[in-house]
Amino acid sequence: MVTLPQDHLVTLSAGVVGGFSLKLTFILFVSVVVVSMFTALIIAPQGDEISEFYLGNRTMTPLRNGLAMCGDYLSAATLLGSTGLVALTGYDGLLYLVGTSVAWVMVLLLIAEPLRNSGKFTLGDTLALRLPRSRRSVRLALAFCTLTITVLYLVAQLVGSVALLTQFLGEPSSATRTLCIVAIGTLVVLYVALGGMPGATFIQIVKAVMLVVGVAVTAVMVLHRYKWNVDDLLGGAASGSGIGQRFLEPGLRYGGSTTSKLDFFSLQIAIVLGLAALPHVMMRLLAPSATRVLRRSILWAMGLVGFVCLAAGVLGLGATAIVGRDVIADIDAKGDAAVLLLAQDLGGALLTALISCLAFVTLLAVAAGLTLAAASSLAHDLYAEVIRKGRASQREELTVARLSAVVIGVLGMLLALVSWGTNTATLAFLAFAIAASAILPTMVYSLFWRRFNARGALLSLYGGLVTSVLLVVCSPVVSSRPGSFYPDADFAFFPLQNPGIVSVPAGFLLGWLGTVLARRPEDSEPSETYEKFEVRAVLGVDQPV
Repeated sequence: MVTLPQDHLVTLSAGVVGGFSLKLTFILFVSVVVVSMFTALIIAPQGDEISEFYLGNRTMTPLRNGLAMCGDYLSAATLLGSTGLVALTGYDGLLYLVGTSVAWVMVLLLIAEPLRNSGKFTLGDTLALRLPRSRRSVRLALAFCTLTITVLYLVAQLVGSVALLTQFLGEPSSATRTLCIVAIGTLVVLYVALGGMPGATFIQIVKAVMLVVGVAVTAVMVLHRYKWNVDDLLGGAASGSGIGQRFLEPGLRYGGSTTSKLDFFSLQIAIVLGLAALPHVMMRLLAPSATRVLRRSILWAMGLVGFVCLAAGVLGLGATAIVGRDVIADIDAKGDAAVLLLAQDLGGALLTALISCLAFVTLLAVAAGLTLAAASSLAHDLYAEVIRKGRASQREELTVARLSAVVIGVLGMLLALVSWGTNTATLAFLAFAIAASAILPTMVYSLFWRRFNARGALLSLYGGLVTSVLLVVCSPVVSSRPGSFYPDADFAFFPLQNPGIVSVPAGFLLGWLGTVLARRPEDSEPSETYEKFEVRAVLGVDQPV
């Protein structure tokens, strides 16, 4: 482990990187934004074709599609949070990364192909095709869940941009926080409102390439320092942790008690199953022009996500070995500064600026994907199909979609400003839990269960959403602990911080109960409806767009 001088620690405690790195990061970030914004405007939809705004031109290669999917999924939490988790908790952090990397297997095996074949623009189109008698009510329920998930995740990204800023400036003033959130939020709105899916896709591809290259270069530098000997790296991490071999064994965060083990299992359920139902990820699955392109795109995405998670593990271990676990914890108790401290030691101001710029671009790209998914749901499901009952023209719907992007962006900015100080991980994990508990059961039943009906869909959607939120409200996240929102109160009846272990089975159970207990004829669909849907979903009959 390299021991940092005391005066260097003092400098880092006020902000992980100095003024030169901040200026260089700003220059790099502005350069990426200017180039990507200019390109997004060039490739933006030029006519009134709503399909181009929602899905792009659908001619991208599997590699580009895979990069876009990778960009949609990997947030700044992977680069900063996951690396910091490995740096502080060792084995437990690595185990967390495993769940992140294998989550795409669920998408590939269960959801991707039938969803692409049966969908059109949004998830609501799939449900409307499957449950035509109650298409407006299920579209409304799905739109409500989609907006809840995307807004929670969007707020987490915007608050995270301020948290990243603290690594440069220390605790920012209220004016600086406001400026940062408004600047990032405005850029997100411009990408989506002007560029649509083509613009969002371009920034996702740029972000994914930067992320893969950035973590690869930094991981190579770490491994080179230890002469490419993984045993030496692990030994250095154990030494730098200050607790020896325990760092490489389970139990530092998740294995200390039965409750913590259950909490970790609950978290992994939400991550693995929630990914398959995140609205912006599902929307990306509709973009490939053919099922063979989709399969190859997901294989690329799985490989890229797995590589980034592997590199994040190396970076986390390297941060502990080179910087030291105690130093990281003293500067940032959550460990988000670990990769920046590592970059400062390995490559000085230049590498630190590159990693910092990458983190900001990552926040921007994920926020753009979320805003596009929310705007599409508002414009297509809520306005065009529920309010206008399918009578809206393409130009009218396109205008509403762009206005919806502005509304979602402004709402996200306001909530981010109000919720400053909120744990961004809590917001993100709640979004994953709602997706896994409400949207996933509904989509699985719709795709694979003949008897599934509108009553089951509504009960699964609303029930999964309410169950997830209530369990979090009644958990230690909100009360009873020093780090809770209300530490002096105690209404934490649910002992786990992550609701997935209960809310996901509840969502599936509610969908089943609603279906089998339905008695009204209008709740059930004719058998030929599912047969036609099944042919379209399974055999790959192309949908009109």
